[in-house]
Formats: sequence, C-alpha cells, structure tokens
Amino acid sequence: MSGLFITFEGPEGAGKTTVLQEIKKSLAARGLQVTATREPGGIDIAEQIREVILNEKNTLMDAKTEALLYAAARRQHLVEKVKPALEQGHIVLCDRFIDSSLAYQGYARGLGIDEVLSINEFAIGDMMPNLTVYFSIKPEEGLSRIHANGLREKNRLDLEELSFHTRVREGYHELMKRFPKRFRTIDASQSKERVIEDVQIVINEALKKIQL
Repeated sequence: MSGLFITFEGPEGAGKTTVLQEIKKSLAARGLQVTATREPGGIDIAEQIREVILNEKNTLMDAKTEALLYAAARRQHLVEKVKPALEQGHIVLCDRFIDSSLAYQGYARGLGIDEVLSINEFAIGDMMPNLTVYFSIKPEEGLSRIHANGLREKNRLDLEELSFHTRVREGYHELMKRFPKRFRTIDASQSKERVIEDVQIVINEALKKIQL
C-alpha cells in the first residue's frame, strides 16, 4: 500500500463527519489525491447493511448480530473502496473503522474488545489505519449537539441511554492505551475552526513521515 489510511473516531455528536469533509477540501486544494468515505457504508452493499444496522425500528437487534453486520460491511467496503484507493496512492479519510466496533460493541455492549477484535481481524486481516484521529467530547455535550441539529441523520444509537455513551467513551480510552502510537486525540469541544486546525496539524505530521 502506497497511500495513507486515516480514520476519524469518536462518540456521537463529536463533529468528526463535518471536519472530515473540510480536511478533504484542504488536502485536495494542495493537489493531493483524497478519498473520503464512511462506515458502515461507503459503497452500495455496505450502505444497504448500514440501513439495517442503524434503522430505529431494529431495537431488538442482538449485540453479536450488530457486531457481525458491522464487520461484514467493513470487509466489503475495504476490498471495494479503501484498498483500491490506497493502491493508487490516495489519502483515505474514513469516518469510523474498526475502533468503533471495539468501543461500541466490544466495550459498551459488553461483548469484549478481544472478541470483537477477532471478528474484525477475520474481516480485514492486518489492514489497520496508519493514523486514527479521536474526537474527544463529553457524552452529554455530544448528545446535546445531536438534538440541536435537525439536519443530522438520526439513528438507532441515538436512542441509547447516556450510560451507554459513557461506556463508549471509556472504550475509546481503553483503545488509546492499547494502540498509543496510532491514536491522536483532538479536543472536539472547541470551535469547529480550531478543531479543523488541530486535525490539520496532526495529519501534516503524518504526511511528513511518508512519501505520497
């Protein structure tokens, strides 16, 4: 792989999706080849799986079913979109990847980080991100942003109790301990402009280490 694989992670309402689009524009303006995508989704099959996972009507979905669906969508997305883009030398910016499954299903749902990691290792092999940008924000603030944003896509995870989102945050903190070299933390409670600046600094540092 000759490109750079960067994932954006964080709790609901952290603003990572908005920032990702701004970063894409900034990198493209510098003449760099950029592919922006998301999980679950990014390609047709994975988007269909996304509709099942996040449908507000599917409140009876079992936690293991949820984890397996995410892994299935991830596999298809990886082979159909992410890998080809990296092979072409692109910077791939992905809104969520394996760490979301580890934090949400592994830790917050109580399935176990190692157990969910095993499912996803089968799906993606050794295809881990070069850099993971974590958007840190208190669950209360993130959920408040969601309720205030009438344009944002609402999904099944938004229906969870505050305690669930608190566990998600704890899960991400555990992952940062496990993978300290890969994670960079951004204070997402700042203004959008400041968050974008901080993310640009982190990505520029990563770009200095490789040749695209």
